[in-house]
Amino acid sequence: MAYYTSVLATWTDLMSCLDLRLLPSPPRDPTSAPLDGSACVFEGSNQRLPHQRLFGGQLLGQFVRAASLIRPDKSVKSLHVLFVREGKSDVPLHYTVEPEHDGRSFATLTMTARQRGRTIATCMASLHSAEDGREHQSARAAVPMPGPQSRVHLDLLPWETRSVTDLDDPAAQPAEYELWMRTPGAGNVLGPALIAYATDLNVVGTALRPLDGFDHRGNGTAFTSASTSHTVWFHRPFDTEDWLLLRHFGTVIAHGRCFGRGDVLTADGALVASFAQEALLRFHQ
Repeated sequence: MAYYTSVLATWTDLMSCLDLRLLPSPPRDPTSAPLDGSACVFEGSNQRLPHQRLFGGQLLGQFVRAASLIRPDKSVKSLHVLFVREGKSDVPLHYTVEPEHDGRSFATLTMTARQRGRTIATCMASLHSAEDGREHQSARAAVPMPGPQSRVHLDLLPWETRSVTDLDDPAAQPAEYELWMRTPGAGNVLGPALIAYATDLNVVGTALRPLDGFDHRGNGTAFTSASTSHTVWFHRPFDTEDWLLLRHFGTVIAHGRCFGRGDVLTADGALVASFAQEALLRFHQ
């Protein structure tokens, strides 16, 4: 019962974070350049996490929501985010959104997340009006979904998840990780934000798998890691209430950083999104 109560609380908390509030006028440093008249600012709540730091996935989800609210006639096509500095969970976030281009088919937005006037993350978002065309994909089909015995609990993902791979295993393994997920009813509008949120969680853990004796639980003790940049591309419409496969690949660890990428597929194998992430990864002596 305590587990389900915790999951429900995390889900309610996340839904609150994705409910951005449009401010009547942007709070800004009076010494900075004035904002363009078409710019607007949203305020967002933060997840209540025990370590008092912002989870990068929250920022990704809120960037998607801000873009969707500004251009509801188009769908978010891609999101390119740079994490500038660590954010705090006890300080509200303000998202300044500035339109760069708004055409018949495409739109581009520049967004900046700030706390107390300091930039936490920057984002370029591209949006696209749906249109028909030929289709082809080279991503391999989804593997059969594991049964209920393969359920896993990931604290930051408040929905059902399954995997046959144990990211807590410190034994050296290939740098791949497949995670199935489906959310409670959230509607198609929130789907892209939820997927963007989920893609931030397991890239570093996947990149660590080939290193014997290390796993994702060592952050802060065996190593220090933090996302530095993250990109998500959305290819096709999808529904997060249906099962989706997040397929992760850890590509390289070098010079105090790691890089990984991944795909999101439906149960019948349609590639609906892709993602890539670079992160700080410093090993302690």
